[in-house]
Amino acid sequence: MPKILRILNRLNVGGPTYNVAYLSKYLPATYQTKVLAGHKEPDEGSSEYMLKDLEVSYQFVPDMYRSISPVKDFKAYRFIKQAVNEYQPDIVHTHAAKAGVLGRLAAYYSRKRPKAIIHTYHGNVFDGYFSPFKTKVFLAIERYLCSLSTAIVAISETQKNDLVSKYRIVSAEKVRVIRLGFDLSRFTEDDTQKRKDFRNFYKLADDEVVISITGRLAPIKNHSLLIAAIKFIKYESPELKFKVFIVGDGELMEGIVDEVKQTGLSLCRYGEQEYNADVIFTSWRKDIDVINAGSDIIALTSLNEGTPVSIIEGMASQRAVICTDVGGVKDVVQEGVTGVLCNLDAKKYAEKLKELIVNKELRGVIARNGKEFALKNYSYERLVAETEDLYRYLLE
Repeated sequence: MPKILRILNRLNVGGPTYNVAYLSKYLPATYQTKVLAGHKEPDEGSSEYMLKDLEVSYQFVPDMYRSISPVKDFKAYRFIKQAVNEYQPDIVHTHAAKAGVLGRLAAYYSRKRPKAIIHTYHGNVFDGYFSPFKTKVFLAIERYLCSLSTAIVAISETQKNDLVSKYRIVSAEKVRVIRLGFDLSRFTEDDTQKRKDFRNFYKLADDEVVISITGRLAPIKNHSLLIAAIKFIKYESPELKFKVFIVGDGELMEGIVDEVKQTGLSLCRYGEQEYNADVIFTSWRKDIDVINAGSDIIALTSLNEGTPVSIIEGMASQRAVICTDVGGVKDVVQEGVTGVLCNLDAKKYAEKLKELIVNKELRGVIARNGKEFALKNYSYERLVAETEDLYRYLLE
């Protein structure tokens, strides 16, 4: 029975936890899996429920956090290395940046090196995160880590091209493209009732268009772009009836609240009941299927993105999506067919968003196409099958 040690950055809401949860749960019983995970930051939503709901056991790595701390990182490295020595896995599979650094080093330098060391890139930190100097340092580190890796998993063709050609951190022969996979069934069930419940709770009129954006309130998610675009639309077309729901929390919460206030838009913070406001903050929510059902447009404004989970979920919910054309977004959204793509210019974003608000027929066409695409290409069954194929290949 091959033994897999799966190591995840941290249990925060996002694609990596889904990936780890479904692979750990649904790999054939011929595999034995152990999961190690780091700790989320205080302002991040917890994704422990994803693993618990699927009855996947896991163990926290003491001192492994998103932020860089030489002392804590070394302690986490020693813990992982000890786990590798004791568990003696055939494959160590790491997910996301911090786990990729500590996990791959621990696996490579353990007493009994695993037969295969695999790392999945869930996006990257090479664009929009750090200064040019720090980025060069991280690229050098990643090149070294890729030299220790048996295989690299990219979650989109665009990401593979970035890793191989743009950043030149790994050879094409080492990279296998395996798209993320999800259980999207809950986004296709009871849509009418969920929409009714959501809109009744927030006292929304039938003709009121709802735009929602889901994600961590952090610089890379670029919520400022959506706020600026909403300002353009509100002041140029005050007759349009729509609201914005900001779902999530994070370090920029107060800054984003201040931005909304400065635009002159009204807002309702989590815990308040001023639902007639232009912008409503919900904080973290587990029932994204209900929020999507109550929405008409799902937005994304990121400066960089690996695979946009919130957009895939929005498409599966049969909702029109509008996204910035960054990272791996284009692998999911085909302009004018499964969604709307835009650059980082607020006025252009506002123009395209306004067209979706006004044109209900266009929203419907895009939503139907998007749903078909998402359900066909992002199932967890495909994710598991393709990952098992990679495992078999490396073990044989």
